[in-house]
Amino acid sequence: TIYLVLVCVVSKKKMEENRVIDITRSSFEVHKVVSPPHRSTLLKLKNRLKETFFPDDPLRQFKGQTIKKKLILGAQYFFPILEWCPNYRFHMFKSDIISGLTIASLAIPQGISYAKLANLPPIIGLYSSFVPPLVYAVLGSSRDLAVGPVSIASLVLGSMLSEVVSPTKDPLLFLQLAFTSTFFAGLFQASLGFLRLGFIIDFLSKATLIGFMAGAAIIVSLQQLKGLLGIINFTKQMAIIPVLSSVFHTINEWSWQTILMGFCFLVFLLLTRHIGMRKPKLFWVSAGAPLLSVIISTLIVIAIKGQNHGISIIGKLQEGLNPPSWNMLHFSGSYLGLVIKTGIVTGILSLTEGIAVGRTFAALKNYQVDGNKEMIAIGLMNIVGSSTSCYVTTGSFSRSAVNHNAGSKTAVSNIVMAVTVMVTLLFLMPLFQYTPNVVLGAIIVTAVIGLIDIPAAFQIWKIDKFDFLVLLCAFFGVIFVSVQDGLAIAIGISMLKVLMQITRPKTVMLGNIPGTGIYRNVDHYEEALSVAGFLILSIEAPINFANVTYLKERISRWIQDYEEEGAKKQPGLRVVVLDLSPVSSIDTSGISLFKDLSMALEKKGLEFVLVNPIGEVMEKLQRADETKDLMRPDVLFLTVEEAVASLSSTVKYQIPEHV
Repeated sequence: TIYLVLVCVVSKKKMEENRVIDITRSSFEVHKVVSPPHRSTLLKLKNRLKETFFPDDPLRQFKGQTIKKKLILGAQYFFPILEWCPNYRFHMFKSDIISGLTIASLAIPQGISYAKLANLPPIIGLYSSFVPPLVYAVLGSSRDLAVGPVSIASLVLGSMLSEVVSPTKDPLLFLQLAFTSTFFAGLFQASLGFLRLGFIIDFLSKATLIGFMAGAAIIVSLQQLKGLLGIINFTKQMAIIPVLSSVFHTINEWSWQTILMGFCFLVFLLLTRHIGMRKPKLFWVSAGAPLLSVIISTLIVIAIKGQNHGISIIGKLQEGLNPPSWNMLHFSGSYLGLVIKTGIVTGILSLTEGIAVGRTFAALKNYQVDGNKEMIAIGLMNIVGSSTSCYVTTGSFSRSAVNHNAGSKTAVSNIVMAVTVMVTLLFLMPLFQYTPNVVLGAIIVTAVIGLIDIPAAFQIWKIDKFDFLVLLCAFFGVIFVSVQDGLAIAIGISMLKVLMQITRPKTVMLGNIPGTGIYRNVDHYEEALSVAGFLILSIEAPINFANVTYLKERISRWIQDYEEEGAKKQPGLRVVVLDLSPVSSIDTSGISLFKDLSMALEKKGLEFVLVNPIGEVMEKLQRADETKDLMRPDVLFLTVEEAVASLSSTVKYQIPEHV
């Protein structure tokens, strides 16, 4: 007995050293691999289209309803205001009034500032804070999203158009192109929603957006040096080198009065922002700081007649509500390509920001935001806006955060904000005539500085180095090349990553965890041991024309490595097992791969076994297996354990002497 125990212990130790385990089963039940239920081509196409374009199944609410109820549900689906308006109560209105007035105090100075960032007249920023919020209140599904101009879209719109048309030399044409770009942005956004193509914007990964926004924030901040330093002749380029070069080549234009005022208000705004972030209950401090800065700085300029002492002011602004602008839209001519490209780029960016912000605050309040509804709402909002003297608008993170913290209940807060802006446009515009541009620059810097998310970048570095490379490419592309080129570079690298994952799928060798029927990656689980005579591989990706050549070469290399290793310290190879559990789909090239492998291994005297082909893979294997070689019961198994147990008795090999 002692001798047998010692032999077993030594045998086990030797096997573990060789990373090989011998599995034999005297009796084992093998389950039959059954075919999936038959479905017609039309039904499969229907299910595929449904999962692609209607993953949320918006029509399920209409099942079993009367015609009248279906009409009501349909109207509520397209006009969400009809869903929550009947249940609206006075206590909700009180909360929405407070929220609306609060975000209006932030929207007015930001609207003026962002319009200047887009190289547009300041009044356009206020126009864009009046009509779009009213449209969104009717069509939008978010309770917290505060609509208006945003820094990123303003920067991209202004930089892309100013590369071709000068906003100072030809301001009317520039304005016309801005309105037309807004129309195409809205058309693109609404089309994505109507056609259920929202997955397109998913190509803007989190890493891309973080890097892009950080780079854009730095470029935006550097551009504000013109106003913060009082420079008159400043570069129109967006890259960091031309901007810094322009700053230091115009030192003679610096105004100490402007610098002093800008520094004081910038410190004040950053301090209030810090207070609002540290103590959310004091949100009103940071929300009201921009408007308070505008009021105080305007009074100072009036008191000291700052415009006569080198302090640049906005100047007279047009009074009245939005004039129509549909007659200014250009749908032909040499600038058509420019406005379409600008519209698509700004449309994607503003749509991504708006939906991300809406979903963020919806998660905090535990309600759902329909992405496709949001695309339609934001798109129609911009289409209407382009005809009413507005430029690209979307949901703003800073204003939405203030709206949320102020206790907004519904989209009525957007209506209150729009009414407040309307009153400003009708009666209060003369008050902004003496507002200094330096304060607007300080407001922009304070707003965009929050786009630099260093903790998120550090987290990406820890999790995925390739994603961090994408982030860096977006960041450096924006600050050293241009805003749109930096974004294009980052998207291109992200696409390259996806293509690499498709064309170079991961293949791993599986081993048995002793004492169990579990098979796991031998490089991941140290206790997992290879099975003598078996090469068990798992392909962890769909198989298609893009990766069959790589898979064929990789599997051949696995076999060669196993045979070379087997010649030294383990029994020869007899069976190659492919675990297809992770393979969700396959095409005709993939089927040809299996046939070629089967023929090649048969010539070598090796058996080729498939394990657990699922769904579509099983169907296509059956249709393509005319000779019934791939789908024989003895080469098709439900689990790796059953395959090994069933074939172990047929595998003939020499047991090493030490065993």
